[in-house]
Amino acid sequence: MSPPRKSNQPDQPDQSGLLDPAVEPLVDILFLGDIVGRSGRRGVAHYLAHHRAERRAERRAERRAAHGSARPELVIANVENASHGFGLTEKGYHELCKAGVDVMTGGNHIWDRKEIVDWIDQKPNIVRPANFAEGSPGRGWLLVPVDLGGGRTVQVGVINLIGQVFMGQYNSPWEAMVDAIEAVRAETDLVFVDFHAEATAEKMAMGHYACRLGASAFTGTHTHVQTADQQVLMERMGYITDSGFCGPFNSVIGFVPDTSINRMKGTTPTRIEVSEEPLVQINGCRFTLAVNDGRCVGIERVQARLDISLPDDEITVESLADSPKTLCPVAV
Repeated sequence: MSPPRKSNQPDQPDQSGLLDPAVEPLVDILFLGDIVGRSGRRGVAHYLAHHRAERRAERRAERRAAHGSARPELVIANVENASHGFGLTEKGYHELCKAGVDVMTGGNHIWDRKEIVDWIDQKPNIVRPANFAEGSPGRGWLLVPVDLGGGRTVQVGVINLIGQVFMGQYNSPWEAMVDAIEAVRAETDLVFVDFHAEATAEKMAMGHYACRLGASAFTGTHTHVQTADQQVLMERMGYITDSGFCGPFNSVIGFVPDTSINRMKGTTPTRIEVSEEPLVQINGCRFTLAVNDGRCVGIERVQARLDISLPDDEITVESLADSPKTLCPVAV
């Protein structure tokens, strides 16, 4: 088990409570919860366009304040429900890449569009759970270069795992996580984990274990319901039990309410249908990581809503976030 590495530089917090990026470089990871259907894909595209415009404005303001450049950002999203609620098509993959998603993670529905097995190995920025059976197509973790500016680049490791409780027959995520984190930390201190699981206790236990192994950020996915427990564990790792989902707001975890009600209320098999509701919610979590030692120094939930039925130039993003950034205590 690899212990968290120590920074060689002293912690020097700025007025916001985060480390001064001039002293210790920082990287933001914006994670978007399970994207559901066409509404989810379109909502994410509009949200990221709005988000990029906001970051450009921040960079201009920071230059005027002679504070240096804004932190680089890596956008990661869970995409196992992105194509009509079940799996991911190659067309949907390219659509999300164009929207600005840098890395895509999966889960138990990743094979629902069976043609993915023909192309997943050709895509360098998509992972499926590392504890799938040996010989499964795709990869369970990858390294992504992030440009820090000034000719400096850092790598971020992205790991995908799936739970066992109420989920199905999968290999041990505990053993797979040890192997994956060890491999990633041989190359970088920045380690992100998406754990796709049903049971809250399993997610929390895996989160604590990931922290002990040296992970920087950990999110649960799969339930499509965002939890309000974002925190920095052991002054080391950003954690949230579930980041929620991106898709139709007036729905049952992204699906038409009537079909979900009929399926649960009745005794005959009923297919649930993905909702095309134009009022879309965006759920996720933003982690701020210190490059020098991989610590998470800030975490905040992302909650937004937008109406994609409007003309593109009239779509606005309504932020629903009700909690401030959670900061890791730093030495003064």
